[in-house]
Amino acid sequence: MASASALQFNVEAECSTTKARTGLMKLPHYNVRTPVFMPVGTQGTMKGLLPEQLEDLDCEIILGNTYHLGNRPGINVLQKAGGLHNFMGWKRALLTDSGGFQMVSLLKLAEITEEGVKFRSPYDNSEIMLTPEKSIEIQNSIGADIIMQLDDVVRTTFQDYDRIKEATERTSRWLDRCLKAHKRPFDQSIFPIVQGLLNKDLRIQSATEHMTKQVNGFAIGGLSGGEAKDDFWPIVTLGTDLLHRDKPRYLMGVGVAIDLVICVALGVDMFDCVFPTRTARFGCALVTRGQLNLKQKQYETDLNPIDKDCNCSTCKTYTRAYLHCVVSVETVACHLISVHNISFQMHLMKTMRDNIKNGTFPQYVKTFMKEVYNDGKYPTWIIKSLLSVGINILEN
Repeated sequence: MASASALQFNVEAECSTTKARTGLMKLPHYNVRTPVFMPVGTQGTMKGLLPEQLEDLDCEIILGNTYHLGNRPGINVLQKAGGLHNFMGWKRALLTDSGGFQMVSLLKLAEITEEGVKFRSPYDNSEIMLTPEKSIEIQNSIGADIIMQLDDVVRTTFQDYDRIKEATERTSRWLDRCLKAHKRPFDQSIFPIVQGLLNKDLRIQSATEHMTKQVNGFAIGGLSGGEAKDDFWPIVTLGTDLLHRDKPRYLMGVGVAIDLVICVALGVDMFDCVFPTRTARFGCALVTRGQLNLKQKQYETDLNPIDKDCNCSTCKTYTRAYLHCVVSVETVACHLISVHNISFQMHLMKTMRDNIKNGTFPQYVKTFMKEVYNDGKYPTWIIKSLLSVGINILEN
């Protein structure tokens, strides 16, 4: 059974038009303001950034990967170090995934049965059996504030109903095993993961079963895997309609600015994605209207910062021309662009929180979308998703 001391969530303000809300999630290591974006530090590190830099960027919670941390450094080292917080020098909140996503990303190396997932290690080719119990054991050793149940993950675009149904029902059975194996309910909260891919009946079944458990929050999984946006947003809003309003709702794997704005409007509180740091490694900087590919020749003599309105150390100090000069050549470019991209994500979330509190969130969404689509040619899915929560972006 979950302990209330492991997570306390208070909704502080709600948008009177949409389902957006802002709140405070009190965790053992840090208090996190929602809606929040969580950068991904797969191996106990954020590629290109130090923990103290993440603090300077006002990052309150980051994500680690159970499968990879279980391989390296492994449970023994993590236990000796006193958990991942100590091991990586991070004082704020942590969330760990369960390892379930590797069923998709490492599918050629994995075999899924009722017992768990058998992996062929990409490091040394050894066999690893990741069971619900093993996933929780690793996460208990990592010591993250929020840990995820092991779920049976199927690629979002998969069409076999029987396999999707099997995965959905197995995820519920594995949740029971995860909860039973959990040794630290007083300082770590397990979030169940609602599955069912794009099937609304299976989503309802999954959410209904999960909500019978004594837990402190819920995740919406199985999305952001290549599905059409017209299929994506109705499943998100179904999830926020179903799940308890007094507990945080975490949409897994979503990190593009447009998706974040729309999903906050649809009632999501938490997000994570590798997108900001991964795109930085390809020389791309995030701006409201999309991305600047700094490798392009047009930036060779451009002495402007990435974004003149950004207060990050990169934008204060370096020009687009400088970044163009070093991108794909010097590792410092990845570092500098990552600083900006994480800053962009943090500022975006803070701006949404402020507008929800001030009662101006619908106007903010309209302004944001107009800046992204300055020709007024909005994709149909954006128009429909926002109309579903009372925002008509076609109005002046």
